[in-house]
Amino acid sequence: MPLHLPPPDDRLSGHTGYTRAHWEAMADHLLASVAPYATEGFSQYRLPGEPSISGTVSDGLEGYARTFLLAAFRIAGAQGDVAPELIERYASGLIAGTDPRHPFAWPPLTDMAQPLVEAASIALALHETRPWIFDRLSPEQRERVVSWLAGFIGRRTPDNNWVLFQVIVEQFLAEVGGPYEPDEITGGLERIEEWYAGDGWYTDGKGKNFDYYCGWALHLYPSLWARMAGDTARAERYAGRLRLFLEQYQHFFAADGAPVHQGRSLTYRFATVAPLWLGALTGATPLPPGRTRRVASGVLRHFAERGVPDERGLLTLGWYDPFRPVVQPYSGPASPYWASKAFIGLLLPPEHPVWTDPEEPAPIDLADQSVAMPGPGWLLRATHKDGVVRLLNHGSDRDRVRSGDGVPDPHYLRLAYTSHTGPEASGVDNNLAVIAPGGDTCLRRSIEPLAVSDGFAASAYQDGDVRVVTAVVVAGASEIRIHQVTAPAGHHVRDGGHALAAETPPELRQGDGVASARRADGLTSAVRALHGFTGTGLATAEHANAFGRHSATPYAVATGHPGGTAVYVSLVHLSGTGEEPPTPSAEVTDGAVVLGLKDETVTVRLGPVPARTR
Repeated sequence: MPLHLPPPDDRLSGHTGYTRAHWEAMADHLLASVAPYATEGFSQYRLPGEPSISGTVSDGLEGYARTFLLAAFRIAGAQGDVAPELIERYASGLIAGTDPRHPFAWPPLTDMAQPLVEAASIALALHETRPWIFDRLSPEQRERVVSWLAGFIGRRTPDNNWVLFQVIVEQFLAEVGGPYEPDEITGGLERIEEWYAGDGWYTDGKGKNFDYYCGWALHLYPSLWARMAGDTARAERYAGRLRLFLEQYQHFFAADGAPVHQGRSLTYRFATVAPLWLGALTGATPLPPGRTRRVASGVLRHFAERGVPDERGLLTLGWYDPFRPVVQPYSGPASPYWASKAFIGLLLPPEHPVWTDPEEPAPIDLADQSVAMPGPGWLLRATHKDGVVRLLNHGSDRDRVRSGDGVPDPHYLRLAYTSHTGPEASGVDNNLAVIAPGGDTCLRRSIEPLAVSDGFAASAYQDGDVRVVTAVVVAGASEIRIHQVTAPAGHHVRDGGHALAAETPPELRQGDGVASARRADGLTSAVRALHGFTGTGLATAEHANAFGRHSATPYAVATGHPGGTAVYVSLVHLSGTGEEPPTPSAEVTDGAVVLGLKDETVTVRLGPVPARTR
């Protein structure tokens, strides 16, 4: 089913051309495209693809719930003035799904099960569309809906963002006179207080689990709950945190709309913009209305121009094209429709300034940006010339939920992530590896955050008798990495750069202490050995990267670690300007590294906690 969007409006939206009409058209296209996959009665949407671990019935419920959320934003945002069949379709599905006698009835809500997630989307959708759907059901039908949702009461959930699904469901039950447990609502809201890391950042459960769930779950659900419940005290608390978060979060998007590619559930794609709209909806944003639309519309346009949704009008499990390595075991064919959260902005009326004000530039449109985020242990660098965003990771590792003897999670443990490159599951990219003579490899796993400030960050990791302390200094489109590696004699040390991917093989170059890969559009990934490394190399792969079939990763390598602690310095570069990576000087003395950069000299004091002086 082809996507038809209105012509761009360059007068109102000078950066993206997108207006509210484009968002409505995309919503309508997504909703129309899933209709052929509905079961009898429209209670399930069984989209094509490999089932999740929860099975076909749960996946079918997921298809209903997540697209119902999109339909709800469309219906409520238009005050019910939509095609009547859209309302009828989701009302019919609600009636059939909650009728135990129906052949496609929904599964009951049980402990730790996927339908608990979908119940929250249904409850939110019912709240927003109540005048057009729930209130028009017969008393018997409303009773069945309430009875199915009430199955959430007393249920156990994973100790992460799932606790908020119970909060939302039981709040809806409370507002329609159904059964609920006030202590379970309060308990879920209090639980997230333990996960608040400051500066607007939540970890998704205990540990250092920082990713997009902070925005599209841990900010979204509490703020929407406060809106449902009318709790002004908690609303003010959540609003204050959301403002702090958005002050930093607005920088996560490239000039062309690409989000930084980090964390799990990336197949939700443009759901990344949900907290931007949430800030406008709740009045808790530091962004001017025109900037909110410019950033959010930039993301929607970015994916639309790259084949999302696909030729069938469906959202697939992947990034641009289908790509299984970004998919979790719990993901089924309809999972990508959590992207529906991106359309929460439609709840803002057409006359709201977020729709009527001219677009305003995003920060990256104006100048280079460097943003320190001590909460998650991140340092963000965005460059105006090429519009690329780089996220240097010195804090998030998802340590509590990973297996200590399993493969390190590439979406959390890498040294850096960007808007234009993606990690590879078993690649050398953005990892400092220490390799024993027998081939055993020590990799970054549990990250110890040490420091984050403007243009500087540091962290450490320990793996057996190997310890690595890494400090980074930002310089334009590059970062200079200083590694203090404590290891037995004879080990090799390898530092990987960004994995560059494209549909055609990148151009590879190597020599004079530098290795690089260059795409046809000029985007270049390079690594330059500055101190300690004895050579460079390039690792190539096929079908290993979400950004294209062919990928290449430059790296620096040192053979024969002397034993004890040795210092290695590299320059890691990613740029879309076509310029060669710079060649700063690196003088290593006892206890310090002195870097000669283009415009300044920087000294990094070595030790257990590195520090920088200019």
